[in-house]
Amino acid sequence: MCWARRKAGLTKRGLAAAVGISEQLMGEIESGWRNATPPTLAKIAAALNCPLVALERKRPWS
Repeated sequence: MCWARRKAGLTKRGLAAAVGISEQLMGEIESGWRNATPPTLAKIAAALNCPLVALERKRPWS
């Protein structure tokens, strides 16, 4: 997910604010320590303007 955030030009803080969660929680989700709930994952995908399925991958191949 980190790659998608960087591609969108957002900081961790900016994405967390757009989604409505704490920066700490965003970091834990990105690092894999916590899983995002389905509604939160949908909000992250919307904020990044990317398909939800793209966030389910660990890393893009390109």
